[in-house]
Amino acid sequence: MTDFASEAAARGAAQTGASPACPLLRVEHLSIGFKMYDPTAPYFRARKVEVPVIRDLALTVRAGELLAVVGASGSGKTLLADAILGQFEPNARVAGDIWFEGRRCDAADLVRLRGRGISLVPQGVDSLDPLMRVGEQVVGACGRGRAGRERRRTRTARMRELFDAYGLAPEIERMHPYELSGGMARRVLLMCALMDDPRLIVADEPTPGLDMDLAVHALGDLRAFADAGGGVLLITHDLELALRVADRVAVFRAGTVVEETASANFAAPELLAHPFSRALWRAMPEHEFAAARGGEGER
Repeated sequence: MTDFASEAAARGAAQTGASPACPLLRVEHLSIGFKMYDPTAPYFRARKVEVPVIRDLALTVRAGELLAVVGASGSGKTLLADAILGQFEPNARVAGDIWFEGRRCDAADLVRLRGRGISLVPQGVDSLDPLMRVGEQVVGACGRGRAGRERRRTRTARMRELFDAYGLAPEIERMHPYELSGGMARRVLLMCALMDDPRLIVADEPTPGLDMDLAVHALGDLRAFADAGGGVLLITHDLELALRVADRVAVFRAGTVVEETASANFAAPELLAHPFSRALWRAMPEHEFAAARGGEGER
């Protein structure tokens, strides 16, 4: 088991090249906890304890697939996104294995892959710099001199291709984020993620604050990316929206994935294996937000 908190993690001879049958992303036995002072102890006598948040989590994403990780807000799903992107807090204790395109990755590998194979669509549009024009943010830093000018020309051309493909008018380049609608800002975040031709997009709650039409449109963009051969890990609390676009659903509860199943299995509760998955099915609007029966949702 690789310890991502240590930069000395071995790459190992088991690392291999990806094959068509190999998942784009595979997470195995991922556990994340935080060293902190015991909140239940008296202030001056508190000792440091490890508080687990994610426990023995496993999931896979294949090329051409959109996997939705669905769970309650505040349950630790964003921590999963941080782990895949190699973003760890200093007091984090992270263990497990993360494989990308058939290669087992340590913490340094994940940092190198960030924006160069794995891209993030962040949770909030406040990730955009309010003082910087949209075009400058999408193109990003290009360096100086002749090489920098050439890189800027290449990336500007790529940005304009993406703007055209996703229905953003050219004049948006000169705007600031506060001049954009919520739907436009969400698309700009997607453009930033797509600039370096990633193989995998991690989309962390990309629809809060959008009305239903805009939310469906935003998820349709992610679906299109998967249909073109990429992989998408969609992290969301909205099961109803996720089922519109996802191939499979990973049900997240109590810091782990309790069931990973085809979206089609949410057609009826008897097709779902875990009691909490069935409780989510009953809580959907078309099932009249029925409460879990027999305590199923509490197991």
